Amino acid sequence: MEYTRIELNEEFIVKKIITIHYYEFAKDFIFSGEKHDFWEFLYVDEGEVEVTSNVNGYVLHQGDMIFHKPNEFHSVWANKKIAPNVVVVCFECNQKSMAFFKDKIFGIGDEERGILTKIVREGFNAFAPPLGDPEVNILSRKSSSLFGSEQLIKAYLEILLITLFRNNKSLMSKDRLSSIAKERSDNDIIIRLTEYMEEKIRGNISLEEFCQYINMSRTHLTSVFKKRMGMGVVKYFRKRKMEYAKTLIREGNYNFTEIAELLGYSSIHYFSRCFKRDMGCTPTQYAKSISARI
Repeated sequence: MEYTRIELNEEFIVKKIITIHYYEFAKDFIFSGEKHDFWEFLYVDEGEVEVTSNVNGYVLHQGDMIFHKPNEFHSVWANKKIAPNVVVVCFECNQKSMAFFKDKIFGIGDEERGILTKIVREGFNAFAPPLGDPEVNILSRKSSSLFGSEQLIKAYLEILLITLFRNNKSLMSKDRLSSIAKERSDNDIIIRLTEYMEEKIRGNISLEEFCQYINMSRTHLTSVFKKRMGMGVVKYFRKRKMEYAKTLIREGNYNFTEIAELLGYSSIHYFSRCFKRDMGCTPTQYAKSISARI
């Protein structure tokens, strides 16, 4: 008798897990945001949270789950009214079928919730605490983990993805849109970036370095910053450096060459050209105008 071996198709293959977290956030919790090159989903187990996903802000209620695709900037806030509990799982899955989850929000039912509970349970079986600390993003294997717990995480994750795909309980994203969440996210980005500029005022920072610090793409960061501040990131930083130079000139503790060196300019001549370009006068002319006012 002949037998045929059939290789089974696999629509989702999860080879690597990055984090499994069950967070119990305070009601005023804020995570200012990040992006990374793997998938992440956030499920609201209790309460309510506000999240951003690239350029949009959303309100998620109990039972809602949002997926963040690789290299998508995202952030999350508690609403300052209810302390929420959330599940966050980060993983690698490179199948084409994952395109289904791009920009998706789901309202999950008992079936999906049961699978998610098993993922969290096996996460606690496989990995050492703390799995509820937002500052800890490196999983540590337990020396006495239960047999097969990591394989069950893989299996349950794949089952969850298949079940979500089959049931397709995705919500209309527009029904969860929140202009307040987006505004909070943009405000936080501006605050973080301007504080970073003040720290680095004596150096030379490129747009790429600002993007790396804030974990955003050039296009997104430039758009948010220009909308709020009326000019580009680099131009604003250059302006702040010149305002600081004016302060140093007024204080009179350094000569122009020393100020140029303090602010990271390659020479006094380059500093003078930049000063005139941005301030409309040379450092000498500005110093004389200050003296005249006194």
